[in-house]
Amino acid sequence: MFDKNFALTDQVAVVTGGASGIGRAIVELFFEKGARVVLVDIKPDVAEIAQQIGGARALGIQADITKKETVERVMATVLEQFGSVDIVVNSAGIALLEKAADLPEAYWDKTMELNLKASFLIAQAAGNVMIKQGRGGKIVNIASQASVVALDKHVAYCASKAAIVSMTQVLAMEWAPHKINVNAISPTVILTELGKKAWAGEVGEAMKKQIPIGRFGYPEEVAASALFLASDAANLITGENLVIDGGYTIQ
Repeated sequence: MFDKNFALTDQVAVVTGGASGIGRAIVELFFEKGARVVLVDIKPDVAEIAQQIGGARALGIQADITKKETVERVMATVLEQFGSVDIVVNSAGIALLEKAADLPEAYWDKTMELNLKASFLIAQAAGNVMIKQGRGGKIVNIASQASVVALDKHVAYCASKAAIVSMTQVLAMEWAPHKINVNAISPTVILTELGKKAWAGEVGEAMKKQIPIGRFGYPEEVAASALFLASDAANLITGENLVIDGGYTIQ
């Protein structure tokens, strides 16, 4: 019925924020499972990172995905190079933190632009390609535990991630007739390089005490969840928000 090894053989997977952190872990796992991978990132060395990961089966595109014309160029490049778009993971994001009373307008605007608008533009462009291809596809949006609970100093971040979950549900409903599955993943604190710095020392130890499992997550754990949702094993799952948080939000 489906490949129990969760193979993605010859499928084309586009991952935003794919040059580092969670995005890179997803790219590496998808490549290992046979996909041709496209890293879309603002980093200037994204093309070199792509070649290091996958050689001819990888493509790196430097792009500001908050601009519709840029997103359209990205999709055109993917189609030109690899001929299809089968999987999309929206992993690019930003966290600009401040108390709600003091949050600068620029923080709000930048958070919504990258976390929400860019994710929609990529999903919209990819969804239109998938509809034309006529064989379905998988879209996975990386949200956060902040999509379902309130976090101090996270007003813009929480709002953007909650909106991603709502957007995911609407896209899933509208595109189900085209066999396009759209789901979200909401992780807890993940130990990327930035995560290790942000949650080092006492602040991290205090946070871990609030997580029933007692630890933070690893990028590879998010990648494993993304692989499942991108595989044929998840063909019956759409519009869902998979929370992987060690039990933090069940309390």
